[in-house]
Amino acid sequence: MQPHSEWPHGMYLHHRLNSSRLVVLLQQWAREAGTRVMQPPQQQEDVAVQLSQWLGTVDAVQLSRALHAIESLPESGGMAGGARESACDAAALERFVQKARADLTALVTAKAAAPKPLRARADNTPVEMPDLQADADFAAHSPRYLDLQKQMDTRLLALRAQVRHTLTKATPALRQLAALDAVMEQMLGAREQRLWASLPGHLERRLAHRHQKHQQVLQASGQADEPPLWRQPGGWLWAFEQDMQALLLAEMQVRLQPITGLLEAAHNEKTGQQE
Repeated sequence: MQPHSEWPHGMYLHHRLNSSRLVVLLQQWAREAGTRVMQPPQQQEDVAVQLSQWLGTVDAVQLSRALHAIESLPESGGMAGGARESACDAAALERFVQKARADLTALVTAKAAAPKPLRARADNTPVEMPDLQADADFAAHSPRYLDLQKQMDTRLLALRAQVRHTLTKATPALRQLAALDAVMEQMLGAREQRLWASLPGHLERRLAHRHQKHQQVLQASGQADEPPLWRQPGGWLWAFEQDMQALLLAEMQVRLQPITGLLEAAHNEKTGQQE
């Protein structure tokens, strides 16, 4: 296998973002808010051309050296029962990844806890109710989003490393692929983190848009605002919660693509061996 000629689909963030529902979602939000729609690069653009927009000269030299080192990896480890062992590991790895995906999906889509009344004072004065108006401020929602994003980051980084570790025990081609993935994760990791850090800004603008539309409806109808109904199904804050979930799920899809790409390569390698 020549790693530089068989990079799996979804290995690089620039390429992954092109076809992801994350871009589609952000474009939809921009259109609804009447702001400029982000245009992704051309889908047909070669992956190498796209990658060149992400790597500087020093990065390119380091990548070239890494590729040469990867190509010269020893082809040891191919014992007689190696193919069967690799196939068994790949099947178990598939289940492991699916479970991680399901766990993260359940975490992201769990219903947000409703604001609780403040604790009663020692002098038995009435319990204070939370300020529902504060929910219109993004500061009331950003800690939860950032916490979920951090948990996703921690779990998926560990999962990606686990998948690579399993592939290092498989065929020479898959060992090369695992080594390449490790190099790319290291080289593009900082840029990826900056992109993930920019997503709360999109969510904050989405909250402002939802609130503004809600106020416009009230003005048009002449109705009084009722904050206790904001979180009820159909309320503007309920809709924003759906937006937050959609953004997190779209981010998870992009983060999972390198992992699913490695799994697809393992599956293809197994199929080729069986044929």
